[in-house]
Amino acid sequence: MKLRERKYCLWLFLALACCHDLFAQFPGGKEVPSEKSLSELIVSSDSIKQNPSQSLFTVRTIFIIGNKRTRQNIILREIPFKAGEQYPLNELVKKFEGARKQLMNTALFHEVVVALKSFDGYNIDIIVDVKERWYIFPVPYFKPVDRNINQWIIEQKASLSRVNYGAKLLYNNATGRNDKFRFWWVNGYTKQLSFSYDRMYIDKSMKWGMSVSFAKGKNREINYNTILNKQVFLKGDGYVRNFLASSMEVTYRRAIKTRHRFGISFTKEEIGDTVLSLNPQYFDPGVKKVSFVDFYYIMSYFDVDYIPYPTKGYAAEVTMVKRGFQKENSLWGLNAKGSALWPLNKKSFFTLSAFGGIKLPFKQPFYNKRMLGYSDMFLQGYEYYVIDGVAASYLKTTFTRKLFNFSVKTPALKKFASQRIPFSIYGKVYGNAGYVHNPDPGTNFLSNRMLYSGGFGIDIITMYDFILKLEFSFNQLGQNGLFFHRNSIF
Repeated sequence: MKLRERKYCLWLFLALACCHDLFAQFPGGKEVPSEKSLSELIVSSDSIKQNPSQSLFTVRTIFIIGNKRTRQNIILREIPFKAGEQYPLNELVKKFEGARKQLMNTALFHEVVVALKSFDGYNIDIIVDVKERWYIFPVPYFKPVDRNINQWIIEQKASLSRVNYGAKLLYNNATGRNDKFRFWWVNGYTKQLSFSYDRMYIDKSMKWGMSVSFAKGKNREINYNTILNKQVFLKGDGYVRNFLASSMEVTYRRAIKTRHRFGISFTKEEIGDTVLSLNPQYFDPGVKKVSFVDFYYIMSYFDVDYIPYPTKGYAAEVTMVKRGFQKENSLWGLNAKGSALWPLNKKSFFTLSAFGGIKLPFKQPFYNKRMLGYSDMFLQGYEYYVIDGVAASYLKTTFTRKLFNFSVKTPALKKFASQRIPFSIYGKVYGNAGYVHNPDPGTNFLSNRMLYSGGFGIDIITMYDFILKLEFSFNQLGQNGLFFHRNSIF
């Protein structure tokens, strides 16, 4: 081998050997050096006097180990390089980190290491070492039905009558193709039987996927109106709401970061006579039973380091829906939300999140006017309120800093070796601003005005994407309190 080639190989060896320690599991992994610091480390070697950054290195073979269930083609689908492709050294190092990030974001693995295995001149072999998660969870089901834990504890006095209980089966990666099977049997506040199946790829080119779902149930209690921005409930001796919902969806994922979803769903809802008498506008005037079809399209984009709790990158989602064909139950909806996260240093980052949504025409029944305070769309500090309307927007800013990073060793069992459970704790301060338009607000005083809130808190992150947020928030009404949330990227 010529002297010049030996120098190139030595540089490659030093660079990629360092990469092995770069790609540890998040959270709790080692800090990833910047490209500049890595280059300085390589150049500092006395044996390297030239800069071969323009030379191309060929990926000869990609070895995958540790995947007991996950199929190799599923793993290779997430890697941004293929065998036979050529890259300059600095670009290849970036692609190593990109591959690790994408594989972690599949939620299939506890740990992923992408590193150099061997090299021969300008030909290199790469090893992808994964540690799979536990995929099947048959567990009891216990969940308050209220919008958040604070509302259940404070306003509903932790009433067990407002709890759903039962059993659920979560089976991830059921066939090794990153598919998901869900089955719920629910009793208590809601009687419900439901299942869903989501398969990310159904074709050989691994671009098209599909999912189906079905749910049928009934409730003894129903939120029939909103008064003073509070949900008002009716509880009957019998069942006051019956529902059936089913959907079928086709997905398209041409590359890695963007996914398109095209779906159709059917919904059937029926309410009791008492509900209709208390709120004739629940559906349309005088109507207590509706059936409608939704056609929808969702585009999602993720380019972040870790989807459950990102610290850098960008994410966005756009949703368009057409509901119903009859004039009295017609709705066109458009929602867009996004987040941008910028690292400020090794331990701190700044987040900017935004949302905007509109429903047309503006004249809608109560059933179609839910806006902020439902699901993951809310303003911090207004957790005890809901804000109905037909158009809304908000902006959230957060400054976050890592405070602690540690792990707890679990005791060893007969069949299982001891493991370490990672924990990361972040501190943060935040501010919110939002607005909801409601052409017929009634007694609801939070509509049609600018809303502001702020606060501080801590986020706790551990294994299996479990994230708990403890937040002390205050709003412009002079109210404050401690609130608990699960994670949402937006």
